[in-house]
Amino acid sequence: MITAKGLEGVIVDDSAICKIDGNAGRLIYRGYDIYDLTSSLSFEEVAYLLWNGNLPNEAQLKEFSNQLIHQRAIPKTLTTALRNLPASSNALDVLRTSISLLGTEAPLKKPDMQDAIAISAKVPTINAAFDRIRNGHEPIDPRDDLNHASNYLYMLTGKIAEPVKADALNKYLILLADHGMNSSTFTARIVASTWSDAYSAMVAAICALKGPLHGGAPGPVLKMLQDIGRPDRAEEWIRNELKSDRRLMGFGHRVYRTTDPRAQILKQIAEKSADKDLVELAKKVEETGVRVLQEYRPQRKLYANVEFYSAVVMHSVGLSPDLFTATFAASRSVGWTANILEQATNNRLIRPQIAYTGPLDRKVVPINAR
Repeated sequence: MITAKGLEGVIVDDSAICKIDGNAGRLIYRGYDIYDLTSSLSFEEVAYLLWNGNLPNEAQLKEFSNQLIHQRAIPKTLTTALRNLPASSNALDVLRTSISLLGTEAPLKKPDMQDAIAISAKVPTINAAFDRIRNGHEPIDPRDDLNHASNYLYMLTGKIAEPVKADALNKYLILLADHGMNSSTFTARIVASTWSDAYSAMVAAICALKGPLHGGAPGPVLKMLQDIGRPDRAEEWIRNELKSDRRLMGFGHRVYRTTDPRAQILKQIAEKSADKDLVELAKKVEETGVRVLQEYRPQRKLYANVEFYSAVVMHSVGLSPDLFTATFAASRSVGWTANILEQATNNRLIRPQIAYTGPLDRKVVPINAR
């Protein structure tokens, strides 16, 4: 008999990386509250924290940042492969294929810190290179004088981003870096538990991220906002969607029973970086969505989730909707690799069981008698 469909509420392992308190609406990386981490830290500092367990001092941060910078460039063989892919390819599919290609040159070995740094440093470069190639432009080499977020925007546009835009993306990358045993992280840990390599585990994680129930919602959220168009149309549009039994994208979370703290922080970021009309529309849609969902599904507590305001923030920094999920992966690559390293350090093959519900004791009959 199934006791926890989808493994909901089942604890499968111990971890020192991330804690989520769904009732209190708290997210904690290595003991630090997400509000504190996004207040003034760089994505590099948080990546160091997730991989090493502590925040770096100045000397450690400088050395670590240089390691990331050194690993940003992608090989010419990969750039050639990106040129040969159809321009219509999904950006996340391209990222998955690119990590797989990089893995062909990596030995089968226990994942280590150098794998984590090399993979995470290259994800923004891959995203930016493909985006430029598909739009008829040459890829731009990474710069060694820009931080992770600023360099990503530079490689996309060829221009140094305004500080408010770079800061918005930096905070976004911190907020999405890890989130406990979510579907893609669990997938990565399953692959790592077989003693496979870091690149294979990353490819598996990216595959899990592609589904709209996990990481693919920000694009549809932006389309929803654009379809609604004006704050005064929010209620009618939302009620029509729910009456038609369609899912309201950007609302509800498997873990949080109150406001997602990441959504709260992203709303504050959007207020500084995004178009004011879009922000006001988003706020109205959020308020209306929460209220109407309470009417339709009073037994559930449904609030705006991280993907709702992620759409507004990523749009505000100039990312196209089909880069949203690939940019999510640029952030989550740090959390994935942190979990891969943790799994490899204290490993046991992940092998759950499933409750069989089919028939028993059937007899084979000759084909002419079936």
